[in-house]
Amino acid sequence: MKKEVKKEISSSVKFTILAVILIAIFCIALTPVTFQNDTYYTIKIGEYIAQNGIDMQDKFSWHEDLGYTYPHWLYDLITYFIYSTFGFTGIYITTCILSIILGLSIYFVNTKLAKNQLFSFLITLGVMYIIRGYIAARAQLVTFILFILTIYLIELFLETKKKRYATGLIIIPIIIANIHVAVFPFYFVLYLPYIAEYLVAILAETIIYRKVKIAILKIRINQYSKKVGQEEKIEVLKKKLEDLETTIDKIKIKRTKELQDPYRIRLIKNSNVKWLILIMIICLLTGLLTPLGTTPYTYLAKTLQGNTTENINEHLPMTLSDDTDAMCALILFLAILTFTKVKIRLSDLFMIGGLCYLMLKSRRQITMFAIVGSVILNRLMLQLLEYYTKQKEKELIKKLIHVVGIVVITVIILGLSYYLGKDKFNDKYIDVSVYPVQASDYILNNIDLETARFYNEYNYGSYLLFRGIPVFIDSRADLYAPEFSGKEEDIFSDFIDMSSIGTFYGDVFEKYDMTHVITYKNSKINMIITKTESEKYEELYQDDYFVIYQIVK
Repeated sequence: MKKEVKKEISSSVKFTILAVILIAIFCIALTPVTFQNDTYYTIKIGEYIAQNGIDMQDKFSWHEDLGYTYPHWLYDLITYFIYSTFGFTGIYITTCILSIILGLSIYFVNTKLAKNQLFSFLITLGVMYIIRGYIAARAQLVTFILFILTIYLIELFLETKKKRYATGLIIIPIIIANIHVAVFPFYFVLYLPYIAEYLVAILAETIIYRKVKIAILKIRINQYSKKVGQEEKIEVLKKKLEDLETTIDKIKIKRTKELQDPYRIRLIKNSNVKWLILIMIICLLTGLLTPLGTTPYTYLAKTLQGNTTENINEHLPMTLSDDTDAMCALILFLAILTFTKVKIRLSDLFMIGGLCYLMLKSRRQITMFAIVGSVILNRLMLQLLEYYTKQKEKELIKKLIHVVGIVVITVIILGLSYYLGKDKFNDKYIDVSVYPVQASDYILNNIDLETARFYNEYNYGSYLLFRGIPVFIDSRADLYAPEFSGKEEDIFSDFIDMSSIGTFYGDVFEKYDMTHVITYKNSKINMIITKTESEKYEELYQDDYFVIYQIVK
């Protein structure tokens, strides 16, 4: 018996080591070398905070007195320190490390909660592949890790009620409020399915109609007991009350049996949810533990009031026909729940349903659908394995740990990692076709930035900012919306209207008293300028991708 236990432990350890190594390699292969636009303003803002602190004002556009909320000030500061010490290579390595931590967090949380290793390994690879487009040097990579840990801590607290898990749940929102304030409200969304299941369980135990009848009978008995000569009526009422209570007891017994072996949905009444609600209330106050004031409570509401989310690609509603990954994931869930005999916890059903709704409302939420949904899918897959094959997951792992199994798994994952990462071998940290590297050199050497007011486009504004060039707009979209800036002008809307030629660009240039234009050579604005208005714009510079004009006054 002891030898068998040792063999099981040995197989488990070997598989864990193999899984950790392969997940790490896969995560590195998915991590892009070229940085996104947010990385550049992150570094610059971190530098400003290190030197000046947080003043809730923007210092990097040429607009005057714009209010700025510093929504991920702590991440900006840490990123700047990494950059100032190790350069872009340090940021890239840090992103690889965070990607690996995310992958391993998903794997180990699944292993602990779903009680299996094989599906945890396969599902982790699938999740990382689905969210590959969101692996970047951005604060969201840290919050992904925190959210999967939140699920882990919630479930362990409900299982054990240990204080250390409650402490972890209180610490996480404090970190989120300082690392990535925009997602602070989402932290509490993760509590709702567990609370909803608890409330449904209470209602399932409550037979409201009959309890009302019992209360009425007791009131009538009490009234008749105060009158003389009503003994016969009292006895009749007591008999009715006794029969009704017996009926209720029978119904409760029947419902208890049904809950123990439900048809499709498992309903669990966990009394520890009451304490979880208390923890959530305490966590609501943690948004005050930040130098940003009430921003954690107001940021999302202000964002939804404006139109920035309607014009930024990752915030737009998802079209399933255009997103194969999301469609396949949904089909998998629906197929398992519809055509198999697996049983799903009600809290899991609420969770996956809610995350699916959020994903369809905003395509970026596919990240949370995949990350949190991995635990739910894992539980369902393990049920499928044991119900339809009668084979335990540990037996499969024993077979895979043999030399042939290890070689096959390793070759497949390494081959897939190479395929996904091969195009990145020659990538640079900065894509010169997207960001005006040489054009920025020209500006810094030839144009007086004290008097210049550049028109620039959204996608490369952050790079100009990084180079110390004041901008018209950059990817800090909230900064340029009146809900945040405190200005009457809607700078973001003006840019959107002008870039789509909904508004004549010359009117916007005049409105903001711009002196120079930097734009892509193939942009609509540049094509119109070169074809019809070249006399109004003096060309100062051009390279393969960008052109700079001075506006003739």
